[in-house]
Amino acid sequence: MTRILIAIVLTAACSKAEEPAPTQTQPIIPETEIKRGRDACAAYVATVCKCAATMPGLVEECRLARSLPEALEVDHSVGTAPGVEQKDAVSLAVAIRKTIKQCIERTAKLPTQGCR
Repeated sequence: MTRILIAIVLTAACSKAEEPAPTQTQPIIPETEIKRGRDACAAYVATVCKCAATMPGLVEECRLARSLPEALEVDHSVGTAPGVEQKDAVSLAVAIRKTIKQCIERTAKLPTQGCR
């Protein structure tokens, strides 16, 4: 009888369904940081594309720069969507910060290319 009870308890413990991972309740990146990132990317696009009008070497960079604000927005909207898992939100926050970093660093390099 004891063996049957132990078997029942072990079966119940092993068959317990896994609880779903907790979902994100607070944004990982503050909205003020997102706004600064948007502003940095918009400034980069505006500057490089203005310079591309007179500097043919920057035309391709201007074309590619236009994708950075969109990437930031997509990552932000997916990362803050209802039901997103915490690990996914963290990965998207990392991607957002990398995009913002690219905008800032590329803006800083423009004067070395003759663009002011």
